[in-house]
Amino acid sequence: MAQDTTVPKPNFEYWLDKAIEWGQATTLESQKDTCLHLLQLQEFLYQLYEIIKHLGSSVAFQQFPLIGQLLGRLCWNPFVIGYDESQKTLMWCLCCLYSSEPQNAVELKANSWIRSLLCHLLCSAKWESNETETSTFLSALGYTSADYYCHLVKNMVISLVTELRESQFNGLNIQESTSASRVNTVSFFCVPLITLSDLTPLLETLLLYHGGSSKEVLSSEFLEAVNEAFLKKKISLPESAVFSLWLRHLPSLEKATLYLLDQLFSIDLKSLEEVACIIKDSLLPQAASHPAIFRIINEIFKNALMETDGTSEVMTIIQVFTQLFLQAHQNEYKQHKFPLKAYFPYHHQPLVRGLIRRPFELPTTYWSQHLKHISDMVKALVEDTNISSLIGLFEIWYLVACFGEWLDIAAEQLLKAAVEPGAVLWLLAFYYCPKNENQQRTQTMVEAEAVYNHLMMLFSCADLSLKDLEAAVHRVMGIEQCCNQHLTAHLLTNFLLFSPGGHKLAQECINHITETTDTSKEVYNLLTRTAYRINHSGKGNQRTVKLLNELLQKFTLKV
Repeated sequence: MAQDTTVPKPNFEYWLDKAIEWGQATTLESQKDTCLHLLQLQEFLYQLYEIIKHLGSSVAFQQFPLIGQLLGRLCWNPFVIGYDESQKTLMWCLCCLYSSEPQNAVELKANSWIRSLLCHLLCSAKWESNETETSTFLSALGYTSADYYCHLVKNMVISLVTELRESQFNGLNIQESTSASRVNTVSFFCVPLITLSDLTPLLETLLLYHGGSSKEVLSSEFLEAVNEAFLKKKISLPESAVFSLWLRHLPSLEKATLYLLDQLFSIDLKSLEEVACIIKDSLLPQAASHPAIFRIINEIFKNALMETDGTSEVMTIIQVFTQLFLQAHQNEYKQHKFPLKAYFPYHHQPLVRGLIRRPFELPTTYWSQHLKHISDMVKALVEDTNISSLIGLFEIWYLVACFGEWLDIAAEQLLKAAVEPGAVLWLLAFYYCPKNENQQRTQTMVEAEAVYNHLMMLFSCADLSLKDLEAAVHRVMGIEQCCNQHLTAHLLTNFLLFSPGGHKLAQECINHITETTDTSKEVYNLLTRTAYRINHSGKGNQRTVKLLNELLQKFTLKV
């Protein structure tokens, strides 16, 4: 049976006449008459809402040409909007009249008018008005203005949340397009109220809402406003709501990632613990457990690295992020985990599996063998004739660089363990000099082997002087190629940290290197990474830990 979509004209005209007669209820006579009709008016408004919610804005205006005048007058009557659910019903009626895709100037003007009315209804400043009539009315109900509207907002939010959840979980597809339009409108009119704490349950419900429509049902203004408020810590949301926000709105995810990078660069951070804390607090590593989010964040990081010419600060941030992502991924319940290929779909999967193994997951005696396995796979990929483009080479390098923990361990293992130096040195040479144009990487290997052999001759000496290290120091200072210089500085710094006789020379030697070469940032970041890893593993030699702390306290980072 078809639903009757008309409100009897005399009834509509009756209430319009009443609204005109009452005005803003500024006289005692109009206040009494309004109170006498509140129950019947609320029933009428609800009946009107039940009809227009299925019509669409343009049809509703055609069928009820004076509806704007009626609703507009009622919205300014404090006795009407203060009664039971009348304010909520007025809001729903206004939402039904709002055009999510205005086609002409008339609809744009109507939207603007509706927004102003809703802002009037929901603005907390208006609720705390000291107008005599409003205060008198609320006092008669036994409430202060602030208390009354606080309860009203909570009740409205509960009502909206219940309706949205029921419409989603009941699987009702009746008037699906209208329902999507209503949800879009509700989300839009939440924008001015995003930071109200009482609105949080509604924000969460909207963000987790997925109707039957293939198109996004929430307004972009709403998604942007929620993201902005979350990033600036003006609101607190459950992780599931934040993840849903970033999954359904790419610009918000991009902004969150860039905001994190800006935040890390704008703060004077003293340790990687602080960096890790800020990154984890952003929820991006946890959100990256979803492959789509991970790949987008990864692309943004990749672009940031290229735009900054591969600075060690950006690379360190990426490496810490990757470690936190792996922690979050490992903490996921097994049934919710995505396969590794979903995160790295275009990479050599055995290499991905090798790199993704955290060092603490393996016995230290197995590290050298594992590093050789990684190095052999990388070398085979790089020397593959199919990897001819610089893009392919960069992708391999970037994958290895993201898991920089293994690179730092590689440099340590060269000095501390029985390791096949050729494979491990090649891995480090590839990291510092991925391109082999004009035999650059080959030359880097020659330089690295010379430094390594010299340092190994001195490694067991308990009584070292700076003169003993002059050859290695001069090699660092005399190398023109930046990649060779940084690799040599890396090996020399590890020698000073882990050799029996290097501790007493560390401060003087490192100061000398960083003051006379462009390796200051590289050495500083190496020290912070080493301190971070040792602190988290709990396996560091006490003397090495003490030296690291002293170096980091005295180290002056030259920008």
